[in-house]
Amino acid sequence: MQKRGIFWAAVATLTGTIIGAGILGIPYVVAKSGLLMGILDMIILGTLILFVNLYLGEVILRTKGKHQLPGYAKKYLGTPGKILMLISSLFFLYGALTAYTIGEGEVLSFVFFGSTAFNLFFSIIFLIIMSFLVYSGLKALENGEKVGLVAVSVMILAIFFFFISKANIHNFNLVSSNPIYWFMPYGVILFAFLALSALPEMREELCDNEKMFKKSIIIGSLIPIVLYILFVVAVYGFTGANTPEIATIALGKLPCVLAIFTMFTAFFALGVALKELFMYDFKIKHTNSFILAITPVFILSIVILIFHLTSFIKLLGLIGSIAGGLAAILVLIMVRKARKLGERKPEYKMPLSWIAIIILIAIFIMGIIYQFLF
Repeated sequence: MQKRGIFWAAVATLTGTIIGAGILGIPYVVAKSGLLMGILDMIILGTLILFVNLYLGEVILRTKGKHQLPGYAKKYLGTPGKILMLISSLFFLYGALTAYTIGEGEVLSFVFFGSTAFNLFFSIIFLIIMSFLVYSGLKALENGEKVGLVAVSVMILAIFFFFISKANIHNFNLVSSNPIYWFMPYGVILFAFLALSALPEMREELCDNEKMFKKSIIIGSLIPIVLYILFVVAVYGFTGANTPEIATIALGKLPCVLAIFTMFTAFFALGVALKELFMYDFKIKHTNSFILAITPVFILSIVILIFHLTSFIKLLGLIGSIAGGLAAILVLIMVRKARKLGERKPEYKMPLSWIAIIILIAIFIMGIIYQFLF
């Protein structure tokens, strides 16, 4: 029983990290690409990230001691690898926090006034509240990951069962007539599956039960694919071509609780992670680390909202394709190095060849290029 509890705790850590605010943007991009293309994108990208997670898991198991992603990159790719992984991590963290601030402002404005016109005001209020929470680092919120996962899963299933009965088959466009839109979901969906930072924590949770690591990664990576597909089918079937960038806005004020909750918990988790990155990796004092973590988010969010520089969806796509693509590429290179320089025999070994690495890296590079071109 104890081992089973440890196993499911590790699964919850991965699944809970994956399922965040990214789910809110998937119905919009799927409405553009067509349902069939969107589901294919979710399955293919979800599977690709599953393999990347497994490769990183092997790297972790080949390494003694505790490390985070930049630490593994430094160990196997040297200082340039550490710098690139750090750039990827910072780009992801700052970008995601900015996206959540903009998205939460829109949702709160809609909930209170039935319009997104007051998003700047609510974004600032949200940032002030979250700044206090990130600074204090409330343990009750940090340890609420598993409860949060159950709550989010229940809300997603409730939305599916309620709105699938209201879905209109005529709302479904299976494949967009414009081939450019077929790949539009790439960045947003990749963002929604990113959770590489959760794997070192999973190994710690498993303690001396590393033989369960592979299975926990597989199950923890597959659950989000199923929940995402259910959510998208129900929402797109109900809203059709009019699906907004933040999907729950079209469902009414009550379903917006999902959006508010996911962006709240995601902001807190990533905000604390960014603050601690400065504290632990750069040895910067707590208050200064907090200022470095939050101030750029304040500036970026306010400038973007005032000058209408970008949107929630564009931010998610940019972050997912660039930060996610770069991190995945580094992991694929690391696993080859770890097989030569690793310090222990891993509990599992993934099949790998240079051809497979080249193909996967090419996919992530093309995703980055597509994001810039379109």
